[in-house]
Amino acid sequence: MITLHHVPQSRSMRVLWLLNELGEEFRLVEHAFDRSLRSPEFLTLSPAGRVPALEIDGERMFESGAMVEYLCERFPERGMGRAPRDMDRMAWLVWVHFAETVSQHVAALTQQHVLLYEDSMRSPVVMKLEAARLRKCYAAIEARLSTPVENRDYLLTGGYSAADICVGQAVYMAQHFATLEGFPETAKWFARLTERQSYQDALPGPDSSRIYDRDFYPAWEE
Repeated sequence: MITLHHVPQSRSMRVLWLLNELGEEFRLVEHAFDRSLRSPEFLTLSPAGRVPALEIDGERMFESGAMVEYLCERFPERGMGRAPRDMDRMAWLVWVHFAETVSQHVAALTQQHVLLYEDSMRSPVVMKLEAARLRKCYAAIEARLSTPVENRDYLLTGGYSAADICVGQAVYMAQHFATLEGFPETAKWFARLTERQSYQDALPGPDSSRIYDRDFYPAWEE
């Protein structure tokens, strides 16, 4: 049995999305985004007190990128990964890990807009800088999707993969702080992803706790 420890609207969504695509049986344990992640019990699963945490074959994993690589290697028949000698292997690795570049800016903005308790602790400068950095990330995705390759519907020449899942999940989060206006190919790519049942099943349920209480957080004016 595979068990995924998950907080809705966090990086663990990319692993949930991937598990949905793989079609393997798994158990989902939802956690609130609160101090319970610092409990001794949870720290045995993820020593930094973060999600996701994955239990599989009596072993535990606590980095989402590592989980994506491991699961794709464990279940290669689903085609979500790319083998070492595959033409798309290098690009697959780049885009799977580029998701963390996007996510680090999302994390900074989440702290600024959501997690800090006092308005005096928030910085309009940081908000604007990090939102601008997200748009630079969008520009990188836009350039990739605009490459004149036949049927460039996804990030890899060979089609849909876990690279789209990882970057797509990061863009889902990023749109709370920077819209896709001005990035038409990225917007069309993201729309294709949202049509997949695996994506829809990874979204927060009606009774799930959420990190974000609104769809968009504009940068503050100084």
